[in-house]
Amino acid sequence: MKILRITLAIVVVVLSSYSLITGITGIIMPYVLLLIGLLCLLMGITEFQKRKPSAFTMFLAAGFSLFVGVYTL
Repeated sequence: MKILRITLAIVVVVLSSYSLITGITGIIMPYVLLLIGLLCLLMGITEFQKRKPSAFTMFLAAGFSLFVGVYTL
């Protein structure tokens, strides 16, 4: 779970940096939003296992990011 979270974070940073450097944001940003949604979902699951109240906020952020990512595709 931790390796997947780190991998998703690295991919999000690389894609975001690439889109900022090249200026091509319209094509890459929906995929970045989908990956951020998955990252928030993984973080929410981890927080839920620890019984922390911030898990609900992470699930809401993940749902919103996934919705916007799918809508903009």
